Amino acid sequence: MLKERGLTKKEAGKRLEKFGLNEIKDISKTTPLKILLRQIKSNFILYLLVVAMLLSFFVGKSVTAYTILAIIFMVVVVGFIQEYRAEKSIAALKNMLVPVSIVIRDGKEREIQSVNIVPGDILILRNGEKIPADCLLLEEKELRVNESILTGESKEVGKKIGSEKKYTDENLVFMGTYIVNGKCIAKVLHTGMNTKFGKVAGLISTTEKELPLQKKVNHIANYMVILAIIISVLTGLIMLSRSTPLNEEAILNILIIVIALAVAAFPEGFPVVLITTLASGARHMAKKNAIVNRMSIIETLGETTVICSDKTGTITTGEMTVRKVFANNTIYDVTGTGYEGKGDFLHNNKKIDTNKGHALRNMIYNAVLCNDSIIERTGNDMEFRAIGSPTESALSIMGVKAGLFKEDIKFSRIQEIPFNSERKMMSVLCQLDGEKVVYSKGALEYLIKKCTFVQRTKTISRLTEIEKKKILKLNKKMTSNCLRTIAFAYKKVNAFAKDHFEEDLVFLGFAGMEDPAREEVKESISQCFSAGIKVKIITGDNKETALAIAKEVGLHGKVMEGSELDNLSDEELTKVIGTIYIFARVRPEHKLRIVKALKENGEIVTMTGDGVNDSPALKEAHIGIAMGKNGSDVSRSVADLTLKDDNFSTIVSAIREGRTIFKNIRKFATYQLSCGFAELSILFFGVLLVPLLGWQIPILLALQILFMNLVTTDLPAITLGLNFSSNDSMNEPPRKKSEILNKNQFILLFFTGILLTVLVLSSYFISFNILGHTHEYARTVALFTLIGLEIASAFNFRSFRKGVLNRGLIVNPYLFYASVISLIATFVIIYTPLNLVFETVPIGLEGIGIVVPVCLFLVLIFDLLKYVNNKKKFFDLEHT
Repeated sequence: MLKERGLTKKEAGKRLEKFGLNEIKDISKTTPLKILLRQIKSNFILYLLVVAMLLSFFVGKSVTAYTILAIIFMVVVVGFIQEYRAEKSIAALKNMLVPVSIVIRDGKEREIQSVNIVPGDILILRNGEKIPADCLLLEEKELRVNESILTGESKEVGKKIGSEKKYTDENLVFMGTYIVNGKCIAKVLHTGMNTKFGKVAGLISTTEKELPLQKKVNHIANYMVILAIIISVLTGLIMLSRSTPLNEEAILNILIIVIALAVAAFPEGFPVVLITTLASGARHMAKKNAIVNRMSIIETLGETTVICSDKTGTITTGEMTVRKVFANNTIYDVTGTGYEGKGDFLHNNKKIDTNKGHALRNMIYNAVLCNDSIIERTGNDMEFRAIGSPTESALSIMGVKAGLFKEDIKFSRIQEIPFNSERKMMSVLCQLDGEKVVYSKGALEYLIKKCTFVQRTKTISRLTEIEKKKILKLNKKMTSNCLRTIAFAYKKVNAFAKDHFEEDLVFLGFAGMEDPAREEVKESISQCFSAGIKVKIITGDNKETALAIAKEVGLHGKVMEGSELDNLSDEELTKVIGTIYIFARVRPEHKLRIVKALKENGEIVTMTGDGVNDSPALKEAHIGIAMGKNGSDVSRSVADLTLKDDNFSTIVSAIREGRTIFKNIRKFATYQLSCGFAELSILFFGVLLVPLLGWQIPILLALQILFMNLVTTDLPAITLGLNFSSNDSMNEPPRKKSEILNKNQFILLFFTGILLTVLVLSSYFISFNILGHTHEYARTVALFTLIGLEIASAFNFRSFRKGVLNRGLIVNPYLFYASVISLIATFVIIYTPLNLVFETVPIGLEGIGIVVPVCLFLVLIFDLLKYVNNKKKFFDLEHT
C-alpha cells in the first residue's frame, strides 16, 4: 500500500500526524508490557543502581546489595504504576468523544457509534463528516471529498455513483477522508484495519511525539545531571584523599556512595511526575467537559490573551425555538419551547389555523421539506429527540406545531444544492402533488436577492425594491431582539436546469428563532476580564443579533461585518483589530484572517469553530477548540481541545486548569531540584568539614540516600503536581511565554537547597559536637532532619504566595497522605530491625528535639519571606 503511493513509513506517519488523527493509538494500544520495557530501557538510574548492587556483592555486603535490588524493584514498580495510570487516563479521554454515524437499518435512519458499523450497512454522510469506513456510493448530491490523508494532495475530488459489480476509486469514499461539500448515501464495504486507511496506519511506528513541556523538563534535567556528576565525583575524590587505609574495599564503598549520590541528585522522577501531572490535569478538564486532544496545548492554555468564540451554541444555548414568523405582511407568534411539539400560532393573541393562510402554510411546508434533520418521539407525548442541526430541528418542531410531519407528506426529493458557508443557502427540488417545486431557505440578506416575486394570500406578485427594504427593516428589528432569522422562498418549475435553480424565487417569509444566552456566560466573561483575557464574538449571524447577545452577556465594543473586513488589507486589519470585539456575518476565511491579525499583534489566540471550513483557522490559532455536540468531524480532527457541551464557560474552566497545571509543574520542578541540590551539598560540604569538626565520612550512607530519594523526594513531588486550582487563579494576567524555571525560580531553588544544607549540617553538629552523641546517632538525626525538612519544604511549595501555618494541612490531601507515608517509612527504618540494614539507630527525645524545631524553623522562614514578598513584591514567582 505504501509502495503504491510512493510513501515511506516516516512520510505516512507525518501525514497522519499532520491531520491530527489518533487512529494509530487506537489500532495499536500501549500494553502494560510495553510500558514496563520502556521504563527499564529509558531509566538510566536503574543501570547505576545495578552497578551499585554488583559492587556491593563484590565487596561482600550482601544485605546492602539485596536492599539495592529491592529499591530497583520499587523504582520500576512505582514508575510503571504512574505511567500506566497516566496512559489509562489518556485512553479514557479518547473514549469520551465517541464518533457516531447515521445508518439506515430496517428502513429507518438510526444514529449509532461508528465503531459498530459493519460491512453492508447503508450510511448517510453529510458535509463536514469524517468517513468511518470504505464505502461504495449509491447516491450523491454535489459531493466533494478531501482525500489528502491518503493521497497527500489537498485538492478536493468529486465522486460518482458506482455499481457493486464494477467500481473504481472514483465510485468509493475512504475511511479517514472528509466530506467538504454535499452529501451522499453509501454502502459499507470494509471497516477497521481492512480499509485503505487501516493498512497505512498499521504499518506506521507508534512512537510518541515529545511534548514541548517535556523538552523543557529534559533541558533542566540535563543541567542537573552535569552538576550531579561533577559534585558526586568531587565528593568521591575528596573522600578518597582522606580515606585511611586506602584499600580495595574502601575504594568500592566510596564508589557506591558516589553512585548513590548521583542517583539522588538525578531528577529521574521528572518524566513520571510530568506525565502524571498532565494526565491528572487532562482528567480534571474532562470532568468539566473539555477534552484534551493534544497534551502540548496544556502549557499554552495559561498564556491565552484572546478568546475568539462562536456565538451560536457556545455563547448561547444552541437549543433553538421558533418564536415569530413573518408571512404575507403579517407577524405571527409561536408558543412552546425546546423540542416539545406542543404550541400554537397566534395573531393578536388569537390562535389561528395555519391551513387557511396560503403563504404561511407554504412557508411551513418549505421549512419541513428543505430540511435534513430527523425528529422522533422519545416515548413521551409530543416530546421529540432531534438528529441534525439545531436550526433545522427547530424548523421541524415548528412543522409539528402546525400538524405537519415530513413522513406524512407524499413527496420525493429529486435534487438539491446543500448549504455552504459561502452561499448561506440550501435548496431542494421536490416532486409534490404531481408538481416539481424548488424550496430554498437561508440568510435573509442573501436569499432575498434571489427573489423576484412574493407570495400573497392567494396570488403571487412582483417583489419591489421598496418592499425588500421594508422586509429587511423588519428583519433588523427582529434580530435586535436576540432572534436569529432564516428566510424561505420557492418556485414551481417544469424543466429542471440546475444552473437556474435559485433564480426568480417567490419570497414566502422568514422565521425568528430564539437562542438565549447561557446564564453562566456573563460571569465567565467577567472572569476573563479579571484575568486579562480579551473576548471576541465571531458569528455568521447579522450585526443586530450579535450585538443583542453581546450586550446580554456583558460584552461591549465596536462591531465589524464581513463585508467591511473584505475592504481592509491585512495590515489595516492588524491595526484596528484590537478595538473590534464583535465580528458579524463572517465567513470561514475571515476567521483565518482574524487569527493571523491577532497573532501579528503578539496575542496568544484561542479560537472556536464547528464547521468544515473552520479548520484552517483552528490550525492557525495557538489553541483550536472544536464543538463536541454540534461540531463537524473535520473541525474536531484538527482541534487541540474539544468541548463536550459546546459551552463558552468550559473554555474559561480549561484556561483556569491550564494555568494551575503549569504552576504545579513549576512547583514540583523547583521542589525536586532543590532537594537534589541539598543532598549534593550536604555530602560535599560534609566531607569538607570532616577535618575541622571531627566528623565521620560520609555524613549520610548510600542506602540512606537511596531510601530518602525514593520515599521522601519523589512521592511529595508527584503530589505537588496534583495541587488544586486556587480561587484567585483567574485574577491575574496571562503568563508570558517563559521557561519552566526562570531567574526567580532558580534563586528560590538554590536558596532552598542551601538553607536545607545549613540546617541538616547544623543538626549533625548539635548532636555530635554539642550533645556528644555517637556518629551513628548524629547521622540518624541528620537523616531524620533532612527527611523532615524535605516534607516541610513540600508544604512550603504548595503555594508561592500563601503560608503553611495559616492554612490547613489537607489543602492538598495527596501531599498530606504522601508525607504520612514518608514519615511512617522513616520510623520503620529507625525503630525496627530494619535499622540494621540502613545502619541507623533509634533516637530519643533529644534527637526528636533537634528535628522538630529545625523543621518548624524552615516553615517559619518561608512563611515570613512570603509575607514580606507579598507586601514588597521583590519576586514574582507566579506570573513570570
